[in-house]
Amino acid sequence: MRIIVATKNKGKIKEIKNILSGIGCDVLSMADIGIDVDVVEDGTTFKENAMIKATEIMKLCNEVTLADDSGLVVDALNGEPGIYSARYSGVHGNDIKNNLLVLEKMKNIKDRSAKFICAMALTFPDGRKICVEGEFKGNIGYEMKGTNGFGYDSIFYPIGYDVTSAEISPEEKDKISHRAKALQLIKEELSKIKD
Repeated sequence: MRIIVATKNKGKIKEIKNILSGIGCDVLSMADIGIDVDVVEDGTTFKENAMIKATEIMKLCNEVTLADDSGLVVDALNGEPGIYSARYSGVHGNDIKNNLLVLEKMKNIKDRSAKFICAMALTFPDGRKICVEGEFKGNIGYEMKGTNGFGYDSIFYPIGYDVTSAEISPEEKDKISHRAKALQLIKEELSKIKD
């Protein structure tokens, strides 16, 4: 089975390929199959946006398609940046500006609790749809640290760690992250289908 990953984010594609390796599926990016479109994510939740992306790309390629929508949810900021995580500072995908904005808003706040949420949607040409969600709990730091990862990894301290997600090796992060948890659920669903 081929699975098309509905994202242009190279960091996400790499993580997804690593985590799904060994299940007997070819995992390909949109670029691998010549699709270069931007899907309008106008849902109000991570799950809605993941399903929108997976459905739209699946219609274009007519293959099994996997999409995620993920982001940072900070308790003291009433859930911000949430579904707007990638464009929180107004510039889509500018990790540094997004991190600096969160740090600025958290400047005088004691409650640093936060979590990453990842919704994963898998759509099939025959109409089947699967949607799961994984969480990765932690706290917001006071400055950016580390060079691994992407997004908000450099300001996020996972529960039980005294380093940021960006200071953890990619292999370690692939075992504990929100994306890893959601993909584990996707792997379980795929194994049921293949049985």
